[in-house]
Amino acid sequence: MQTIQALKPLEPANKAACRSAANRCASCGLHQICLPMGLGESDTDRLDGIILNRRRVLRDTNLYHIGDPFTNLYAVRVGHFKTHQVSADGAEQITGFQMAGELLGLDAISTDRHNCYAVALEDSEVCEIPFSKLEALFTTIPALLRHFHRMMSQEITRDQGAMLMLGNMRAEQRFAALLVNLSSRYKARGYSATQFQLRMSREDIGNYLGLTIESISRMLSRFKKQGLITVNNREIELLDLPTLKKLTMGEPQLH
Repeated sequence: MQTIQALKPLEPANKAACRSAANRCASCGLHQICLPMGLGESDTDRLDGIILNRRRVLRDTNLYHIGDPFTNLYAVRVGHFKTHQVSADGAEQITGFQMAGELLGLDAISTDRHNCYAVALEDSEVCEIPFSKLEALFTTIPALLRHFHRMMSQEITRDQGAMLMLGNMRAEQRFAALLVNLSSRYKARGYSATQFQLRMSREDIGNYLGLTIESISRMLSRFKKQGLITVNNREIELLDLPTLKKLTMGEPQLH
């Protein structure tokens, strides 16, 4: 099991100075998909007032551990994470992959303790959001509460999609669904919908999809042969996104 490593604040010790203009929500390129979405300038400033720390999380280290007390949500500012649980026999089960603009820690709201591990897939940064202060803002900024509910709904939808993949989809459908999902999420962030890097390892992908590493390698080779993708190490290009989307629905069957 990975050991806890201190997460060092990126900001000066003098929090009264607050954050520099470059680090404020309004200046962040993700503000239209993260918590400040739809907020006016004054409300965004109030949200900024409770987010005093950015934290660096080095690759392969934990942002939080299962059982840790819940005090903060974390908005991913830079980088990628995976969340996972561990069974009684020590087996890891990956429950999701998170990227910039998404929230980590939502699982802990109902129990006041984190129900999974969150691990950085690369050197990453998060904005630390004290949940008690965020709740106080909900009462005076209805738009913030509405958007928070939307983000929670998106999280539920992703969880339901993962359950569907594991329960009913063929192997090639599962892999196509992951690629289509990543494509849409990168597009929402202003990146290419067809060219991106798989930040997670093939082993992580297989774990998440309920497939072996060998199955993932076969899927990559099969999709390349079918002219659906090209792959160079972790760099992937989706050559036929419409067909991949159809594949997630069950057709066509690849051979």
